[in-house]
Amino acid sequence: MAATYEPIATTTLTTSAATVSFTSISGSYTDLVLVFNAKSSAGADVWIRLNSDSGSNYSYTALYGNGTSAGSSKGSNLSEGMLTDYYGTPSNSEANVCIFQLLNYANTTTYKTAISRANRSNSGTDAVVSLWRSTSAVTSLLIRFGGAQTFSSGSTFTLYGILAA
Repeated sequence: MAATYEPIATTTLTTSAATVSFTSISGSYTDLVLVFNAKSSAGADVWIRLNSDSGSNYSYTALYGNGTSAGSSKGSNLSEGMLTDYYGTPSNSEANVCIFQLLNYANTTTYKTAISRANRSNSGTDAVVSLWRSTSAVTSLLIRFGGAQTFSSGSTFTLYGILAA
């Protein structure tokens, strides 16, 4: 069974911004895929809050490497959101590339899981699995940093819906 990526929305920043959001997301897809290529005012992790939930309902497990060493990290009961990167964070000198897949996002009987892969050539690469402990259907994504960093002008964010064939 083939799946088809359908572009939902794209944002290209013309000025720096602390957050990027996608709202009023239709529940008609099986999964969502967010692809972004971003620079930032300073290197920092990127987080995604679902449905504006800032409660301590998020967890993650990350695997990462930088060509010399590898490791893992985990966090639970977090309020920042779903983690998208660990070593592969955007910086002010180099963009990162991240693919964030939110699985079964419209289901109202299960918690939401996301798998992301990010990299930045002079920093490292990683794979992160995140969990949002809510059975609510996802209707919005808020892409943000955990601190005062901003996304730089020229950063691009594209949200795709996956259609079942």
